[in-house]
Amino acid sequence: MTIIVRIPRGLRDTCAGAPELSLAAPTIAAALNLIEDEHPLLYRGICNETGMVRQHINLFVNKSLVRGPEGLSAQLSPGDVITIMPAVSGG
Repeated sequence: MTIIVRIPRGLRDTCAGAPELSLAAPTIAAALNLIEDEHPLLYRGICNETGMVRQHINLFVNKSLVRGPEGLSAQLSPGDVITIMPAVSGG
């Protein structure tokens, strides 16, 4: 089962400039584990030292926001798209 992970511009230098990755993963957690193995710098940009998604990073599966640790165990379907979106703030 192949899913797509879309990488924001600010993190592309951590995965050789790739705008997206194709991964075979049944869950979001499994996709993050593959990213940790294949692109450790990208993983550190997404997850903190405890393995939790960083506070300023949002993950979407298709158009649904993934929330909390229980969201990482969500099942993925072939063709699903995970979008990594850093939070933006300003004033």
